[in-house]
Amino acid sequence: MNIYIGNLNYRVRESDLQQILEEYGTVDSVKLIIDRDTRRSKGFAFAELPNENEAKNAIEELNGAEYEGRQMVVKEATPRR
Repeated sequence: MNIYIGNLNYRVRESDLQQILEEYGTVDSVKLIIDRDTRRSKGFAFAELPNENEAKNAIEELNGAEYEGRQMVVKEATPRR
């Protein structure tokens, strides 16, 4: 399942998110979205968790949780149009 992680502190790195999500199960990938011009984080990321139950558990536990001074938004990612 592909999940969206938003409202992230700009200092958060992919490795930080990988470590947090691995507490809930296997993580295939984490992609922090970076602004092309400034090379800074845009404050959101996507992660792929192959096990749907683990992904849903991570969403339930992490949505609204505070990390690095900000309250994360974690939900199932919607497909691109």
